[in-house]
Amino acid sequence: MRAIRLLLLLAGINWGVVAWAQPVVTPEKPTDFLDKNFHRQRRELLIKQLPAHSVAVFFANPVRNRANDVDYHYHQDPDFYYLTGYREPNAVLLLFAQEQNIAGKPTREVIFVQPRDPKQEQWNGKRLGEKGVMEELGFHSVLLNAAFANFKLEPAAFTGGILTKELPEDVRDDVRDQADLFSLIQQFKQKVQYPGNKMVNNTIVPMLLTRMREVKTLEELKLLRKAIAISAVGQQEVMKAMRPAMSETEVQGIHEFVYKKYGAKYEGYPSIVGAGNNACVLHYIENDKPQLGNNSLALMDLGAEYHGYTADVTRTIPASGTFNMEQKQLYQLVLEAQQAGFEQCRVGNVFAAPHQATQRVIAQGLKKLGIIKKEEDALLYFPHGTSHYLGLDVHDPGTYGPLQTNTVITVEPGIYIPEGSPCNKKWWGIGIRIEDDILITENGWENLSVAAPRTISDIEALMAKPSALDDFILPELK
Repeated sequence: MRAIRLLLLLAGINWGVVAWAQPVVTPEKPTDFLDKNFHRQRRELLIKQLPAHSVAVFFANPVRNRANDVDYHYHQDPDFYYLTGYREPNAVLLLFAQEQNIAGKPTREVIFVQPRDPKQEQWNGKRLGEKGVMEELGFHSVLLNAAFANFKLEPAAFTGGILTKELPEDVRDDVRDQADLFSLIQQFKQKVQYPGNKMVNNTIVPMLLTRMREVKTLEELKLLRKAIAISAVGQQEVMKAMRPAMSETEVQGIHEFVYKKYGAKYEGYPSIVGAGNNACVLHYIENDKPQLGNNSLALMDLGAEYHGYTADVTRTIPASGTFNMEQKQLYQLVLEAQQAGFEQCRVGNVFAAPHQATQRVIAQGLKKLGIIKKEEDALLYFPHGTSHYLGLDVHDPGTYGPLQTNTVITVEPGIYIPEGSPCNKKWWGIGIRIEDDILITENGWENLSVAAPRTISDIEALMAKPSALDDFILPELK
């Protein structure tokens, strides 16, 4: 130490002001998941609404197989996640309308979870186990899933009903594990004599959760805003990078790279990138056209999923960077229809109000352009609804009643004129959808995806700018 001090003095460095570097501690995982108190409050709110002397039973999602011995990445059932924050399979949650004595403790909830298993964790990652679920998720009553086999769940004790959702059916039986989801469901059926027991009800709980999930909390809106902001940046970057020689797959890849750059691990639904006539297929997910083409519009319907909450943003842009006359006319019509839909996004309006407004504008516009003769024929080219709820699911549950404050819905009108349609050929192969994510506020609406350019002039201006990917050239493969 004396030698170090002497060297510092010789170098003219004041010993008293030397700041010794501290090791940088990086978190092992993201720190902005929903807080355990959020999930606890959701459980408490649901319990308060349960019929007297009832129990609500929830199962985790099945593990789904991709092929042979490879499974899809596990995705928790949104309702189960909403109530627990638990993201592992093979689990059961019970919520009781009246207090129960479980393992010597009074409680109105108990969750059965996977055990810690060093061998399995070496292959598939760490599990929370009982202790982890208590500490990280805030449960006071946690049992291992193997204990569910001997857990008493007698129908006579729950005169208010045994409440469930529809039980998962696409569940594989892992014969090596007597506490896998398949076994848990079979054990539940035996305990409550299902099917055949009239006390088992699978409609009450979905209805209660639908009402809860329709209106978002501030914590949920924070995650939704981030998912949507990430998706809007994806649209921006693709607008700058797009070239006619690109493939649909490449465009998809740029979007999804942006998502992962911001920490959004997944997409909320299969990405849609359709160029030319492919844009007229509403749920086109092949995304395998080798080149977009000079005269094509590219319809891009994609959404980042951030910590469970998903965006849903669609933009339609010209591969060449400039709209032609027919594309401009139809695009402007869809844009005006969307704006009319926005204006109906107000508290108390019927859920269908935005759709009715967009329908009118598009029907009148198509007739004026000579594409249809009667306004009712607009359904041929605008065959879908305009709005759905957004949240943990891309098509989130909701009552579809009057619009409420702090609900998030999409407004997504479109026009699709596939080749061979009964109109002038100059319109053929044009598919356009513009979709934004709208927060219903006390005083109107807020476009959460406004950062993704919507107008013709803004899109063309951004597409003329250089892209960070312009110099990203990969070697040619032989």
